[in-house]
Amino acid sequence: MERMARMARPVALLVSGASGMLLPRHLLGVLARHPAVSDLHLVVSRGASQVLAHELGREQTGAEALVDAAGLGGAARERIVVHRDNELDAPISSGSYRLAGTLVLPCSAGTAGALATGSAATLIHRAGAVALKERWPLLLGFRETPLSPLHLENLATLAWAGATVVPPIPAFYIGGEEMSRFLDAYAQRLLDHLGLGPAGPGLRWDPAASPGSKEESP
Repeated sequence: MERMARMARPVALLVSGASGMLLPRHLLGVLARHPAVSDLHLVVSRGASQVLAHELGREQTGAEALVDAAGLGGAARERIVVHRDNELDAPISSGSYRLAGTLVLPCSAGTAGALATGSAATLIHRAGAVALKERWPLLLGFRETPLSPLHLENLATLAWAGATVVPPIPAFYIGGEEMSRFLDAYAQRLLDHLGLGPAGPGLRWDPAASPGSKEESP
C-alpha cells in the first residue's frame, strides 16, 4: 500500500452529457479513495450538469453536485481538482502534465464525435485529444443504443487512434441483482485498463466459481 502511495499519479475524469450519472458518481468515490491516485481532475460538462440534476435529484448542478452525491469528504475530497469545461488553460489540457489516464464517463455520442474529429472546443474535448496524442489510456464509457453507422465509425476511429471503448455493459457472470455489484465490477474493469490495481474481491470472472465448473460425483 505504501509503495502504491509513493507511485500515485493524477487521473482525469471527464463527465459528458449522456444518461448514466450513477457511473461517474460511483467511480468518483473509487478513484478518490484509491492509493494509486494522487489527484483526480474532474470536469462536468454543461449537458452533464442537466442530466445529473435529473437523474440524481440534485438541486445544485456541476462538479460540486457530483462530489456531494458521492458523499466524499476529508482526504478523498481534497484529492479532487474541479475544472470548468471552458477552462482551456487547465493543467489537463496540456500533454506536459502527465496523467495515469483519462476517462470519459459517461461518453455521449456528441463527445465521441468531437474526439473522433479532433475538436478541441471544450476542456473535455481538449483533454481527450491530449490523451490520444500522448498515448496514455483514454477510456470511453460510451452510452448509446442502438448504435448507428455514425456511432460505429466514430468509435472505430477512436479505437484505431488508441482509445479503449468500454461500454457500461452489465457483468452478469459475477452474480447478484444489486446495482452496486455491476458498478463495482465496471469500476474494476476501468481500473484494470488504467493499471491501478483492484477495487475489491470477487469482481472478476472466476471459472472455479462458475456453475458446472466441477464434475459431479456419479
